[in-house]
Amino acid sequence: MQNTEHAVAISGLEKRFARKQSAEASLAVDNVGFTVPRGGFFTLLGPSGCGKTTTLRCLAGLESADRGEISMNGKAVFSSAARRDVAPEDRPIAMVPQSYGIWPHMKVFDNAAFPLRYGRKTCSRGEARTRVLAMLEQVGLSEYADRWSTQLSGGQQQRLALARALLCEPEVLLLDEPLSNLDAKLRSQLRSELRSFQQKFGVTTIYVTHDQGEALAMSDTIVVMNRGRVEQIGSPAEIYDSPASRFVADFVGSANLIPGVVDGPPRRVAEVKTAIGVIRCERFAAPPAQARDVHVCIRPEHVRIVPGTPDAGEPDRFPARVVSTEYLGDRLEVVATADEVEFRAHADAHLRIRPGDDVGVMLDPEWTVALWS
Repeated sequence: MQNTEHAVAISGLEKRFARKQSAEASLAVDNVGFTVPRGGFFTLLGPSGCGKTTTLRCLAGLESADRGEISMNGKAVFSSAARRDVAPEDRPIAMVPQSYGIWPHMKVFDNAAFPLRYGRKTCSRGEARTRVLAMLEQVGLSEYADRWSTQLSGGQQQRLALARALLCEPEVLLLDEPLSNLDAKLRSQLRSELRSFQQKFGVTTIYVTHDQGEALAMSDTIVVMNRGRVEQIGSPAEIYDSPASRFVADFVGSANLIPGVVDGPPRRVAEVKTAIGVIRCERFAAPPAQARDVHVCIRPEHVRIVPGTPDAGEPDRFPARVVSTEYLGDRLEVVATADEVEFRAHADAHLRIRPGDDVGVMLDPEWTVALWS
């Protein structure tokens, strides 16, 4: 695992925790492996309890894995086979926890200066002052340098925590849901700022979140985790447009999932037999041996609703009835059913349809994914 092209490489990582009143240990991280390129923004995404924070803590050295290997810039910081486990303070990392870890008894300047006084790379008092003031300027906190940290807002504390982490000059920056304590509007603003800072400083970043919007907006690469395992690794567009499993399709964004079967291995197009007829899918992975059962996945924005009933026999067009509509300004949220199969669609905001109307549901095979069950 001495690959210096990657800032971080993990293979075969496992971590168990003892269960209360049970002799068995629960597997929190199950054979996780991935690589993070230098300078990339890499996100671990998944629901609570999926193993993403435990994986991050193993990277930081705050948890010792039971099996596997972790290397940073080609040097092993953990190896179960070699019995190597480098202490957190000796790993080339900085970490911003969910609570920011700001010390309330220190002023803003002293919080930011801490790693230059007591960290891996200390410097003289004069150099530290210059560097701290320059960093506070870059994160928009220079005018608050002499204030107590408790006088900062939540967003300002997040910036201070980031400034302190960057002053460590880490090779890898670890962020554990740093925006989760903020309101929605501030979260949206700061995720843009955070991504801008990351690109400006070029630091390799591993970010943990359960928020799909954050992951899609900020990441170069996303790892979707579920029950301790990796479900899919890919770019935001790959994760959203070509989910690899029902879990990914359902967890990341909104999806229509329709059960069906496929007779024989698909070639250019998977033709899925469903309760409402055949749906053609141009997106599909190689099926497992003897697999027939699938779920058709299509996002609401790729479902087209047209007034009236489509002609019988037209491919990928189905008669349906409107159940509900919701006007959201930029679009109309429509729920329609076709033979008890429910479709959610994003229609034109000015489409004149009402509950009870007969409509046609049109699916584009280019955006329809066959997921093997």
